[in-house]
Amino acid sequence: MRISFIPLFLLLLPLLEIAGFVVVGREIGALATVGLVILSSVAGSLLLRHQGFGVMTRVRAEMDAGHDPSRQLAHGAMIVLAAILLIIPGFITDIFAILLLLPPVRDFAWRLLKSRIVMATSFSSGFSARRRETVIDLDDSDYSRDDYPNRPDHNSPWRRLKND
Repeated sequence: MRISFIPLFLLLLPLLEIAGFVVVGREIGALATVGLVILSSVAGSLLLRHQGFGVMTRVRAEMDAGHDPSRQLAHGAMIVLAAILLIIPGFITDIFAILLLLPPVRDFAWRLLKSRIVMATSFSSGFSARRRETVIDLDDSDYSRDDYPNRPDHNSPWRRLKND
């Protein structure tokens, strides 16, 4: 029987966060604890806004150079996760967020996750679109305004209005 620790962790996390609030509040005071929580939430929202655009430009630069952007995407996802963890009130989630903001930790996590991720596409430089060779050329006899009368069909279910 295999036990998943994720639901257990999600159930215990709020209790651990409350315990963290109590311990930190006892050491530095309640007002300072609330200030730290608000400060970490503001920092997380600013980080999310700033890093989101930065990740997209780095991914675009990797793709334009013809390189695989998966590492940049993974680092960006981890930074976004860190920002979300900072926004969530609590000190335990803040510790995980600060760890995710360190590049060596992100590189280590990427090395662990890289083998489990399958890329479904290839990245090459430039944009290539397939051309369609089929061209349909209509003459005036093939299409005319007379084929489509100007008066609406009142029996059409698309035209039925409450006033009709």
